[in-house]
Amino acid sequence: MDLRVFGINDPIFSAMEHLMDIDAPEEAEKSTAPSRRYVRDAKAMAATPVDVKEYPKSYVFVVDMPGVKSGDITVQVEGDNVLVISGERKREEKEEGVKYVRMERRVGKFMRKFTLPENANLEAINAECRDGVLTVTVEKVPPPEPKKPKVIEVKVA
Repeated sequence: MDLRVFGINDPIFSAMEHLMDIDAPEEAEKSTAPSRRYVRDAKAMAATPVDVKEYPKSYVFVVDMPGVKSGDITVQVEGDNVLVISGERKREEKEEGVKYVRMERRVGKFMRKFTLPENANLEAINAECRDGVLTVTVEKVPPPEPKKPKVIEVKVA
């Protein structure tokens, strides 16, 4: 089934289309198409909204994370200047005699990456989670002081 007929050119749909076209399990093992779990995780990662604010002395990243424990959140810097916010929202333990009628709250892994500007102070990063909102503050490096011209005394001979 070609989903482009319906005007759908999204890479996720083309990956799903490829998975539907595979007939034999041997072909599925040889396939380079992403697995269902990978596609689900990629959608979850892309669905993590973040507000980024710039202040005169810092950058602030704000992420809503209701129900996520602080131990399930990781904030780190990769390479020279990539801020990575990741973690996992876990499903509640099953209670005996209870069945879900509807499940709309997203669970699973989340991750966002941000390339920090050159004036970000990677040694001064603070992360705080309060009332289900993660706030990551990256201080700015103060701009260098402008060089004053050197005054040379002229001697009279």
